[in-house]
Order: sequence, then structure tokens, then C-alpha cells
Amino acid sequence: MTTPRTGPRPRVGVLPLPLLLAAGAIALTGCGTRTAGAGGAQEPPAPSAAPSVDHAAQAAAAVARHDKLFPAIAARCADVGTGGASPGATAREPSTDPAATARELPTAPEARKYAENHAYKQQAQLTPGARCRGDAHAARIKAAVMNGAGGKGAPHTAEELRAVLTGLGYGFDGGGVYGSGAVNVSFVLSVPESGPCVTGRLGPPVAVLAHGMYVEGGCLEPRGGH
Repeated sequence: MTTPRTGPRPRVGVLPLPLLLAAGAIALTGCGTRTAGAGGAQEPPAPSAAPSVDHAAQAAAAVARHDKLFPAIAARCADVGTGGASPGATAREPSTDPAATARELPTAPEARKYAENHAYKQQAQLTPGARCRGDAHAARIKAAVMNGAGGKGAPHTAEELRAVLTGLGYGFDGGGVYGSGAVNVSFVLSVPESGPCVTGRLGPPVAVLAHGMYVEGGCLEPRGGH
């Protein structure tokens, strides 16, 4: 026995077309690009440029500190040029042009070879102001070495020389006093704050001179060559 059908049987699990379109729109909206305000990934900030170093200002500040330590020398060199010692600056930068380098070297084979082997001994050129300060310090030290300082007689040993130089206000960073007793006594130092280098020996004869730093760095003559 059959039961009479009263109408079409509904399809279970099938949404009407309007509801399907609405669900698809919601799904597309949820898969869109995430903005930074909604918690999305942000572009990393661009790295800031490193601040440039004002070498001229640094040199001028070093000279000012030197002048406070040595007012007599500052007064002597007040009208001689401007700017501080430039330990790392040479008179001219080494050329990268092989032809130019060849023109700068001696033409005689032996002299050319000697210049090549001793290039490591090249010294930086001093500015006029640094040259004045260096020469003034060299003269000050030489007078103390020859005539004594602080009521003491002239030094004759490494220990006495170190005491004289320390009493004059010099340190030995990157240098020192060398020799054993009174034999071959010499010293190397850098003028505090502004440079340049001052090198000397007790002698005889007593010799003290100022010079720029070696291009390889420091006041001590480098050991090298070939």
C-alpha cells in the first residue's frame, strides 16, 4: 500500500542560492590582505644612516686640550696655521696608478729597490701647527735633558730620563724610554692629546726631534721590509 505524496521532498544539506553567494563573499573577505592595523606583518624600518665623523672638529678639540696642558707652547704656536696634528694623514695618499707609482720611485735600480724596501718607514706629514708644537716640545725636552729640570742635574740613565720626561708632563703610551743604565739611552713619545711624535737620545750628542707618526701607525719605527 502506498502513501499518497503531498508535495516534493526537501533536499537535505543544500543551501539556497542566495545563502551560498553570501557565504562565498564572507570567505573571500576573510582571506584578503591583512593590514598592519589588523595585526598583519609590517615592513621593517629602513636602517638609519650612520652619523658622519667630523675629523676636523676632533682635531681642534685635541689641540684645545693640548693648549691647556702646555700654555707656553700654545702661545708660541698660536699664530702658526690652524688645525691639529693629523697622525693618519700623509702628505699625499699613495697612488693606485702603477704608472704614477713608478714615476715617483728613483730610476736607478739600486736606489729604486732601497726605496721599495724602506717604504714602511714613511712618516705622516705634519700640519704647520703640529710642526710648530712638535718643534717646541723637542726644544723643551732637549733643554731639560742637557741642563736638568726641577732643580736636578742632566739625566744620565734611563731611569733619570724617564723621571725628567714624566716631570715635564709627558707619558709613554705607544712609546717609552729604552736603554740599560747609561748605555744607548733613548726615548719615544707622543705629545699628549694632539701629537706629534718626539724621539731623542742622551747621546753624546743629545738629539731630540719631532716627526709625524709612521704610516703603519704609532711613533715607534716599525720593523719590516724585505
